[in-house]
Amino acid sequence: MPHLNPLVAKLSPPPVPSVLAWAKAYDGAKGPLIDLSQAVPGYPAHPDMLKWLGEAAASPAFTGYGAIEGEPELRSAYADQVAALYGAAISTDNIHITSGCNQAFICAAMAIAGAGDTVLMTNPYYFNQETTLAMLGINVELAPCDAGAGFLPEVETIASALRPGIRALALVSPNNPTGAVYPADLLQRIYEVCRANGTWLILDETYRDFLLDAAVAPHGLFQTKGWQEGLIGLYSFSKSFCIPGHRLGAITAGPALIEQVTKIMDNLQICAPRSAQAAVARAIPALADWRLGNRAEITARADALKDVMSRLPQWKLQAIGAYFAYVRHPFRDIDSQFVAEKLAKLAGVVCLPGDYFGEGQESYLRFAFANADVPTIRKLEERLEGFALPGI
Repeated sequence: MPHLNPLVAKLSPPPVPSVLAWAKAYDGAKGPLIDLSQAVPGYPAHPDMLKWLGEAAASPAFTGYGAIEGEPELRSAYADQVAALYGAAISTDNIHITSGCNQAFICAAMAIAGAGDTVLMTNPYYFNQETTLAMLGINVELAPCDAGAGFLPEVETIASALRPGIRALALVSPNNPTGAVYPADLLQRIYEVCRANGTWLILDETYRDFLLDAAVAPHGLFQTKGWQEGLIGLYSFSKSFCIPGHRLGAITAGPALIEQVTKIMDNLQICAPRSAQAAVARAIPALADWRLGNRAEITARADALKDVMSRLPQWKLQAIGAYFAYVRHPFRDIDSQFVAEKLAKLAGVVCLPGDYFGEGQESYLRFAFANADVPTIRKLEERLEGFALPGI
């Protein structure tokens, strides 16, 4: 048999399907399955969004190839949104539309790094970003985040990990898997040490629309002089508009970087799904109030989980924010993958093991609480309080 690419062959299978396979073994004895595994909105898309998607999908106007950089209407609408949120001079030339945020990350990584180069990530990390770099032959170095500091990256740790030749630092805020929200001043200081080292900062803000205060910019990086030479912003429309199956993301960067991404996209996909772009271009201004309501709903779910965990002293809520909570399980010296498997099969609670997110994460579980409503989240108390590992 001809050889397979070893950079791909050595990767583990996609983690979410493996976890969902555990859930199939649950017999329902504790009640309905509580699925906290995947970062998907636990409520449907707005009816107008579904109508606009249907209209665009049925239109011959969107059956041909579109602009590689994205539909002009969506690039313009999203540029206006970013400019208003950050109080920054963002234009259409700064925007490239991709097929989901994972594709935005692979485009950004390929535009600035090649095989043998090095990208710095935090530990824990978002696994799809780590595997993307691994299959491209890009080396990954890790800067640890301390549980005692709420899994926020520390500037001194980042600065000591940076050295000449590190092409980029990849951050996610609000974070996946921990949920930790990185304060604006922390991001500014990290950006400055990256600039001093000639290192790009790739900032994935997939979950920013679920921060507590919609009126406050998450950071001031886009107002910083020269940001276009050092910052790449990533975003996903999937969570905010409840359309993960339509695969739409975006890159915000300088025109020189956008030009490189266009070359990559022409080979990856040519253009992101056009009918979804047309619908989202309409939805950005039209559904602003609906999105604010969803922000409040996600906050209510986070508050419910905080309340539940406060009554489970053996289970420690280590960090929480936007879509995720990072929980220390009570089983000392037991691997999180084993704990998560038994939780799914015996208690009907499906979550991701910390092992999937980096070295030394075996004591943690990721709860994607946005996927469950408040009454469902409250059922966790009984499930977790009475949970015991067999034979332990």
